[in-house]
Amino acid sequence: MNRAEKHLSKDPVMAKLIQEHKLKSWPEINLTPQYIFGEIIETILGQQLSGKAANTIIRRFKDIYGGTLPKPKELLETPDKKIRACGTSWSKVSYIKNVANVVVSKELDLKKLPQLSDEETREELLKIKGVGNWTAEMMLMFTLHRPDIFSTGDAGLQNAMYKLYKVEKGDFKKMEKIAEKWRLYRSLACRYLWRSLDN
Repeated sequence: MNRAEKHLSKDPVMAKLIQEHKLKSWPEINLTPQYIFGEIIETILGQQLSGKAANTIIRRFKDIYGGTLPKPKELLETPDKKIRACGTSWSKVSYIKNVANVVVSKELDLKKLPQLSDEETREELLKIKGVGNWTAEMMLMFTLHRPDIFSTGDAGLQNAMYKLYKVEKGDFKKMEKIAEKWRLYRSLACRYLWRSLDN
């Protein structure tokens, strides 16, 4: 058991989850600007969708570009109707084009993003139309692998905390109070909470 799991195991509910579901640590990733750009696009396309629906739309979107994610300029050159035909909404077409625009115009410096603090990164991402708190938190957690991120707005985490801690949906203060026990390693706690929903 590593240091993070030992810390989380002080919470009996979390200790049980850790015993039941052994999660692997994240692999090292080369955080190139293109990789980060692709992750922002995928996260926006997956907003408010089940994992299965999101994966289907992302696969169709990649098919436009031969099975890979486009570069910002390629995305800007793609007709909106072609992207919409992947099954995504017009608003998301607009949002991902907006991301491409701010990257091409250098309003958003993707090289700089990994060096920023969690709060600075969140602020940079929230400047982009179409990126809200949930998208910024998922980027911090899954793309930049920041260890101490918690997302009260995530439906899966709300469901898991209702099931395991009897937190009523929408009681964000109680969610945050419980998550305070996991501070330093809240990202890992989130991963265990999501895994608990697979049962």
